[in-house]
Amino acid sequence: MHIMDGIVTSPLLAGATIIAVGAVGYGLKRVAPEDIPKIALLAAAFFVASVIRLPIGPTSAHLMLTGLLGLVLGPAIFPALLASLMMQTFIFGFGGITVLGLNLLNMSLPGFVAFLIFMPLLRNELFKEKSGLDASQFLKFFALSSKTRIFIIGFCAGSFAVFGSLLMVALSLALSGQEFFAIAKFMILANLPLAFIEGLVVGVIVQFLTSLKGEIFEVNSFHQTRSLRTSSELSS
Repeated sequence: MHIMDGIVTSPLLAGATIIAVGAVGYGLKRVAPEDIPKIALLAAAFFVASVIRLPIGPTSAHLMLTGLLGLVLGPAIFPALLASLMMQTFIFGFGGITVLGLNLLNMSLPGFVAFLIFMPLLRNELFKEKSGLDASQFLKFFALSSKTRIFIIGFCAGSFAVFGSLLMVALSLALSGQEFFAIAKFMILANLPLAFIEGLVVGVIVQFLTSLKGEIFEVNSFHQTRSLRTSSELSS
């Protein structure tokens, strides 16, 4: 979903770059030294996942894992993806220098929004302290186990992040000229199955991580202490 140099208009590039700089600065302020290994690991996961591509006409499809990065890193998703996108640009020539800020926003902002929406729901499953949103009561109505509810939350976060990126890339192309309308529509339709597949992958990973080491989701760079439920409670 990288946009190449020379496609979008200069005002769009300038505006996106300014917003991206602010987002990266915001994310860096939320990073503690102990977060750096986690950020580096997930940035590498994004780098590897997005390098493996399936060509589809004038575009291509690939896993992104930005929903997972959003849930785990919170605001730190911005500097994490900046490092990955810079490496992809310099090593493989994906995207370009002038569109780096726009590509960063298109891929990281939906992941951060997924964090804002779905992390409170995940906290309801992982932590004793209740947050404002509580989807668990709704899901419990269907007699779903805690592990299944966690999978559903991860699935929704993963699918939401990819679909949001699809819309943002399509909008970026559409704002650059009518000649890109057809490509933007085709890109959304061709990548819709990816949103579903991404949701499945992120759902399985989130379910696995919460059962193995739930502390990885502990407030995601907001540096507050929360107590975890025991593994026996999660397996109920």
